[in-house]
Amino acid sequence: MDVLSKQFLSHLGQEITNSESSPSVSVDTNNNSQKVTVLVIGGGGREHALCHALQRSPSCETVLCAPGNAGIASSGNATCISDLEVYDGAAVISFCRKMGVGLVVVGPEAPLVAGLTNELVKAGIPTFGPSAEAAALEGSKNFMKHLCDKYDIPTAKYKTFTDPSAAKQYIQEQGAPIVIKADGLAAGKGVTVAMTLEEANEAVDSMLVKGDFGSAGCRVIVEEFLEGEEASFFALVDGENAIPLESAQDHKRVGDGDTGPNTGGMGAYSPAPIITKELQSIVMDSIIIPTVKGMSAEGCKFVGVLYAGLMIEKKSGMPKLIEYNVRFGDPECQVLMVRLESDLVQVLLSACRGELSGLSLNWSPGSAMVVVMASNGYPGSYEKGTVIENLQEAELAAPGIKIFHAGTAFDSEGKFIAIGGRVLGVTAKGNDLEEARDRAYQAVEKVNWSGGFYRRDIGWRALPQKQYVTKG
Repeated sequence: MDVLSKQFLSHLGQEITNSESSPSVSVDTNNNSQKVTVLVIGGGGREHALCHALQRSPSCETVLCAPGNAGIASSGNATCISDLEVYDGAAVISFCRKMGVGLVVVGPEAPLVAGLTNELVKAGIPTFGPSAEAAALEGSKNFMKHLCDKYDIPTAKYKTFTDPSAAKQYIQEQGAPIVIKADGLAAGKGVTVAMTLEEANEAVDSMLVKGDFGSAGCRVIVEEFLEGEEASFFALVDGENAIPLESAQDHKRVGDGDTGPNTGGMGAYSPAPIITKELQSIVMDSIIIPTVKGMSAEGCKFVGVLYAGLMIEKKSGMPKLIEYNVRFGDPECQVLMVRLESDLVQVLLSACRGELSGLSLNWSPGSAMVVVMASNGYPGSYEKGTVIENLQEAELAAPGIKIFHAGTAFDSEGKFIAIGGRVLGVTAKGNDLEEARDRAYQAVEKVNWSGGFYRRDIGWRALPQKQYVTKG
């Protein structure tokens, strides 16, 4: 793509951005500050939500998204640059310089672990997302567990193995239920909560003998099963300081009532009643701050989002760290971004500059919920190319609805088709969680997509039972 066409795209993105109605946001921005062109790296539902929130920021000039997806492009939330090679640091740097990009936001974990941030920061381009060294918090569960040991961060008891028979011996000694995890990145699927010894041994074989997870599974973590309620906790980090984001609760299992295999996440809501103000301060003091200080002491300062997967233990009521992700969760990002009222561009630039101390964020009152619509068969193999219709009508089904696209493309007739496992994040705001849920499911039921399914009970832990029947 030549410079002129890139400039045209930038201009187009600006026009799209300016044509969108911008809701008023309760944040003071420096009126003298120049407006910023932002590049979002990624092409899923999380990145669509980030584009949506960045575009609403008063200090945003335009949003570019590489590679983006069909839904992001058609929504007008960003101009998609589908042919930028995001793993080629030199190509990304060259693009940023040509387009005058003043902030890069890296969405997915893979480019972070590959070191994209390192190259961009070295080139002097403000980049929100950790270095490859700091991304090891997610890229290696063993690294994360060692950090917890060294800095007294509460986590499940564990051992690391590369030898299957040693792992099975330990499992035999500990008994079931027990948790088996692939050490490396496995797209959210490298975790088995084994309720029997047989299931645990099968998981070990799948990772260490059969190599089902490739290099991610050549080392496994065997850890104690914690009983309690899971919660997602997010903090923005600038290397030395951290500020909490609003709480959110994910739903990992594929089936209603938290049944079936784990997925990348089938829905979420915010705020999560389980994260009280008291618990928030315990998490910050006992888990987040020691992690940030520990990473700094280890010589790999963390800049970006720390996403802590927590278990609030049944017996003690206290939080323990299950895992870290080094980016916004998906689909939790969707509910957080529709509730954020602060200028996201300025907030993320503050993090890049090490200036988060004393900053506080503004959030809309009420609640938000996202219901994920996934391709039939997910998280196993699924058909690609099924047509999705009626999305515009679905967005108008009730007030406060926004549909974020994850795995969509256009077919030859310009219709949306599903090309991923998780495909849409139907998101709704409401005065309370019940209203947000009712609106989200009203919209879901308007989507015409025979190739997809969704959970009918998102929010069930926080709400009285009310099942939604799939059309049929």
